[in-house]
Amino acid sequence: MARPVYIHEFIDIIGHNRARYMHHMTANWCPVARAERNQLCLGVWATLGSTGHWPEVVNMWELDGWDGLAANFSHETGGGKDQDPSLAEWWATAASLRRGGVDRIVVPEPWTRDVTTLVADGVRGALYAHELVTAPVGTIGEYLDALAREGKPAVEALGLEAVGAYRVAMVNDSEAVVIWAIPDWTTWVRFEQAWSGTGELEAWRKITLGLRADWRRTLLIDSPLSPLRIGRQPEESDRLPLDQVR
Repeated sequence: MARPVYIHEFIDIIGHNRARYMHHMTANWCPVARAERNQLCLGVWATLGSTGHWPEVVNMWELDGWDGLAANFSHETGGGKDQDPSLAEWWATAASLRRGGVDRIVVPEPWTRDVTTLVADGVRGALYAHELVTAPVGTIGEYLDALAREGKPAVEALGLEAVGAYRVAMVNDSEAVVIWAIPDWTTWVRFEQAWSGTGELEAWRKITLGLRADWRRTLLIDSPLSPLRIGRQPEESDRLPLDQVR
């Protein structure tokens, strides 16, 4: 199998439809995507609104390398269409729940585990820290190397666990996504407090300052059928009528 490539999505939700949208993505989309596109779900999460944009959902989809991504796009645009005709009804429902979003193609760092391994290893968070990292053009690799060497051990010593670090493709080596699983709210408080003064992450923060790296951190909560929550990919048997989803 090729090294995975991921589609990362920020989705803007219309009104009170977030729960229905997350169910539509997991129970209604994942089984089809897995069968037709060999596409796996890494996660579908709700952004905790007090820490970022709201109402918002974050999706990540795992493909079998760049060739798998290209095959996915070819399937979606087959016959000169801008979307898969077989999913017209699914798209119509999704469009009634969301207004748009922003997608990125991201490539995992060598130490980042794929979703099958994450599930097998029991990686799970009561919440997740999602960091969108920016650095001067051409230097995000330096940040990611430092993260693997210095940042990851320092953060995990506080009780968090790295879901993964992902270099954003199709930009000039200047952006990355990093996701941490956090076991409970007490650990999150300790993590946030560790960044200032004489906290446990002060040395790592100084390294990031030297690299002129910045990040925007938000908190995510698993959707009910997110693979890291249920320990498997969503199945057709998980489906419910959307009017029953709250």
